[in-house]
Amino acid sequence: MAAIVGSVAKTRTIMACTECRQQVSQWVGRCPGCGAWGTIEQATAAPGRASAAVASVSLGERANGAVAVPTGVDGVDRVLGGGVLPGSVTLLAGEPGIGKSTLLLHVVSRLATQGSPCLVASGEESRAQVAARAGRLGIDADTIAFTPGRDLEQVVDTAAAERPFLLAVDSIQTVRDVSATQLPGGVAQVRTCTDALVGLAKAHGIAILLTGHVTKDGDLAGPRALEHAVDTVLTFDGDPRSGLRVLSCGKNRYGAEGESAWFEMSGSGLREIDPTALLVSGERLPGAATGLPRTGKRALAVEIQALVGSSDGAPRRQATGIDGRRFQLVAAVLDRSGGVSVGRAELFGASSGGVRIDDPACDLAVAAAIASAATGVPPPAGAAFVGEVSLTGLVRPAPGMTQRLAAARAAGCEQVFAPATGDAGIEGVRWVPVRHLADAVGWATGAADHTDIDHPREAETAL
Repeated sequence: MAAIVGSVAKTRTIMACTECRQQVSQWVGRCPGCGAWGTIEQATAAPGRASAAVASVSLGERANGAVAVPTGVDGVDRVLGGGVLPGSVTLLAGEPGIGKSTLLLHVVSRLATQGSPCLVASGEESRAQVAARAGRLGIDADTIAFTPGRDLEQVVDTAAAERPFLLAVDSIQTVRDVSATQLPGGVAQVRTCTDALVGLAKAHGIAILLTGHVTKDGDLAGPRALEHAVDTVLTFDGDPRSGLRVLSCGKNRYGAEGESAWFEMSGSGLREIDPTALLVSGERLPGAATGLPRTGKRALAVEIQALVGSSDGAPRRQATGIDGRRFQLVAAVLDRSGGVSVGRAELFGASSGGVRIDDPACDLAVAAAIASAATGVPPPAGAAFVGEVSLTGLVRPAPGMTQRLAAARAAGCEQVFAPATGDAGIEGVRWVPVRHLADAVGWATGAADHTDIDHPREAETAL
């Protein structure tokens, strides 16, 4: 009798949101999960069920054969950490029209050509539309399998039956669970469909690539709605008016985070490029200095520009592609400790090509650009700047100087102003050691003699 009583599950009443299904202890007007108004309603929790014990499996048995498969697109492989891992779930997020579907087709076609079968589930385009896009890109559509991607159950059943190496879902906002009452694209639907696809990937070892549109705030169907559920989060962004696109990795359970790859969109699709020629003008002009930010394991040479103007009222400070707070901080330190008076001037800063720079090691390049714009003296020929500027005016060293020096040489820079470290230099690039901000911009203020800087010598191998 006790066994019978113990097996009976009790039902209980809960308060939950009809949009995102978040539970709350009592009724509230606004859901704390998704922010929707008037969606908290009384519901009955599903009774618990007894679960059977599952035999454990050795981690060594699970790891056998879990090797990343290269996609054939070098930039994508580098960002993913070597390729696509079986059973992994990758989210490719970006604004509508940025080129996510095009990049997805490039990856799928390369994998299919190499012998890894792929299945495309598209809820945004029909089979004829996807085939037409593949034709424009010069892709053989016969090597790619297709299924409509609007019904979650149909997508899961088709993938489980065919067992492709990669299932590409375009996009997660168009997939819906017909048993749910919410509209497709909502937080609840997106979470439910993603959870089902993650279960499919882990159960059958199918790699899944999801595309998703971001909101105006840069979130995917709500704040952090999917990032925790997937293994890898890729961001594909750029200026829709230009052909420049950047693929970056914000989360990667199987490789390094922060890697990036640059592509150019053309009529024949995406082509990986070296952005150095687009980000550095190579001309010696006042108000332009070269920084060497790191993106993952690589470093890039990026031209940072500044404009200094007079102001009759409160001076404006605006920055594009540069952290606005660090821009103002560097300007204040430059005015206080660098010998360049810009306290009452209007300051404008930008990165070349609209690249977003968040590396503190570019502080010194920002200071050099502002000092050059304020004094009208261009930076030394072939110079680049690396270092984090502190509030006291001291310049802190930056990690990864070997990669930064290599990027400087690739961009044609012959000397790098940076704090001395234990790293070795490289041939063809002179390392100019600086300790204080005033030393780094002495060429602009005349506070230091840098007559030999315009004629760099060979690399100083260790400082």
